[in-house]
Amino acid sequence: MSNPWVPVSPCGAGCLPQRPARVSIATACGRWFALVAVASCSLLLPLVRLLPARRRCAVHRLLSRTALRGIGIRLDVTGRVDEVDGGVLVVAGHVSWLDILVLAAVVPGRFVARADLISWPLLGGVARRAGVIPIVRDSLRGLPGTVSVVRDRLVAGETVIAFPEGTTWCGRSFGRFRPALFQAAVDAGRPVLPISVDYVDASGGRTTGPGFVGDEGIVSAMRRVLRSRGLRAEVVVGARQDPGSCRRELAHRCEQHVRRGADRGVQRLLAQLEGGRSEQAA
Repeated sequence: MSNPWVPVSPCGAGCLPQRPARVSIATACGRWFALVAVASCSLLLPLVRLLPARRRCAVHRLLSRTALRGIGIRLDVTGRVDEVDGGVLVVAGHVSWLDILVLAAVVPGRFVARADLISWPLLGGVARRAGVIPIVRDSLRGLPGTVSVVRDRLVAGETVIAFPEGTTWCGRSFGRFRPALFQAAVDAGRPVLPISVDYVDASGGRTTGPGFVGDEGIVSAMRRVLRSRGLRAEVVVGARQDPGSCRRELAHRCEQHVRRGADRGVQRLLAQLEGGRSEQAA
């Protein structure tokens, strides 16, 4: 029997699109090749750590954006990531394995991710070399240790990226932000940056296509994304949040920013698409 405190998502195969627009098998194979090629470049990440912080971030951002372009994912970013003196905790909702590439393309940092990520094909090797902070979801005893590691990384001036929902949702339904990891920002006295990531299809509608939900394996989820046509990641960078003294209040505040950001992102994209149609009609 699972622990009652472990986050559980009701999302499953029924949430996924039944007839998604697809690219040809040849195009999909090319995308697999591109993903493998970029993943192979991660062998150089230990050397990249020797670079100054700004150049190191630029390399990570370049690799992630190259991977996204290679697998046919468009990236639209609203807002900007201001330079932060010292560490910052970045938080976002969690939908897909793509979230890691998307966030790294916007604000590179050290991810807090499920411990079994290091065993995944392609992404596992990248995760190990990138220094992912592992978290065992069903181990309450290990949680304080993870919070301490995140706090120390923030104090050391690093950017740490976490998914406070604790599990993946389909992108149309959402979980609440669990407060545990926010304690690291409170203890370190470092700001939190909420970022929304939303996935839309070629028509501008929110899509669950990239979702990694239910009992689906990672290879199947990756295959579906690489066969998808016209996927776009809509990112909205929120306002930096002071940590305050209450992790629960901080978690609630950041969750509200992320949800509002997602709504703004979709509305902006719809307006762009409508504007494009109007120009074509004229």
